[in-house]
Formats: sequence, structure tokens, C-alpha cells
Amino acid sequence: MTAAALQVQGLCFSYPDGTAALRGVDLRIGPGEAVALVGANGAGKSTLLQQFIGLLLPSAGQVWVGDLAVTQATLAAVRRRVGYVFQDADDQLFMPTVQEDVAFGPNNLKLPEAEVQQRVEAALGQVGALHLAQRPPWRLSGGEKRAVAIAGVLAMQPEVLLLDEPSAGLDPGARRRLIGLLGSCPQTRVVATHDLDLVLDACSRVLVLHQGRLAADGRPDAVFADAALLAKCQLEAPLQWSGRHGI
Repeated sequence: MTAAALQVQGLCFSYPDGTAALRGVDLRIGPGEAVALVGANGAGKSTLLQQFIGLLLPSAGQVWVGDLAVTQATLAAVRRRVGYVFQDADDQLFMPTVQEDVAFGPNNLKLPEAEVQQRVEAALGQVGALHLAQRPPWRLSGGEKRAVAIAGVLAMQPEVLLLDEPSAGLDPGARRRLIGLLGSCPQTRVVATHDLDLVLDACSRVLVLHQGRLAADGRPDAVFADAALLAKCQLEAPLQWSGRHGI
């Protein structure tokens, strides 16, 4: 069996106020997979995503990135393998120019200046934002900010990309570019989203979370055809799915 890119076993997590966000989750994601995490608000999507990079650590159970267990002691190594794109791009953009923002991570790796520049240009080119290199981030549109935030992660050349609601607030053109980017990335991709049409366009597997538990794991067409599952988990079928199937 091919080694997993990401794996969790018996994963539980409760917040300090006692709220149980994850309740015994088991799953395995293979290298190069494009996987969606879906569920109603409070289902545990963002909490699960943050376990993979150690922003939150389990109350019980275990998380692995490749063969590396995610613990307080391994966080630096984990974060070299995993890139995380926050829901709000403003949480990631803080340097005076786009160029400096995307270069921030590679510079912290103490890479040679020429390699940093090559990574910045390649990452901005990959997201179609090379022309924004000298712009201040605060002068960008929402879609441009999202593209630059993704470029900053890509410049680190991670093995895994985690994206939290990446299509939120995007206009149709920016959303289409995001779908193209997700389809072209070689990395393992895990996308937490309410945009179920994005799931159909960009992911080959969908994990449905409900009240902190894994309620379904399968191909999007099979999961979205299960009306009882969608109703139980407070989800609506994607618009394009409804149109195709006369729902």
C-alpha cells in the first residue's frame, strides 16, 4: 500500500470551553489526491484542517503527515511539508509588496537570493499574479489577495496544500482560475468548503463531516446522489448537480 500523505486515527478534539469539535475521526488521504471537506457550520471542517499543520493538536488520537506524527516537537518539520491557505487572505498578507510577501517564507528558509526570486516568480506565475509583484497587498481585490496568499504557500514548495474556504467571495473569473489552479497542482490538496459546485469541479473525493464525525467518504457523484445523507448533514446538492439530475 502506498504511504499516506495525511492520516488520522481516533482523532478527537475539544475546545477549552468543552465543545467537542471532532469525535473519533479515522481517515487516510493518498499522495496527490484532491479531497474536499464539507459539512454544515460547526461540523468540524476547519478544526480538522488545522490538525494537519498543528495549529490545533489532538485531545486524543493521532495525526500523521507522511510518516511524521504531528506533535509539538515536530511542528517545524510538519510545516515545511504542509502549506495552509487561511479563509481570510488578510491573515496572510502583511509585507509592503506582493513580491516581499511571497518571498517571506523562502527567505526564512535562508535560501540563496536567486532561488528565492525564482520561487517567487514561479509561484506568482502559477496563480496568474506575476503582474502584481510590486503592488501593495492592501491595494488588491479579494480575488487577487486570495491568489497571492496561495502563491505565498506555493513558494514554499510544500507536499500538501490545505485550503480553508478558498472560493469565498470570489467573482466568477477568479473562481474559475482557482478551479484551474487546484486541477493543475501536483500536491495533495485538501479543501474545506461550503461551495459544493467547486467540489464537483476540483475534487475527486469528498469527506462529509457531521457533528464532529465522518459521515461519508466517497466520490462526489455518489455522495451528492444520497439525498438522505445530505438532509441529515444539512447540505444542499450542488446547483450544477441539481440541473443535471432534474432535482
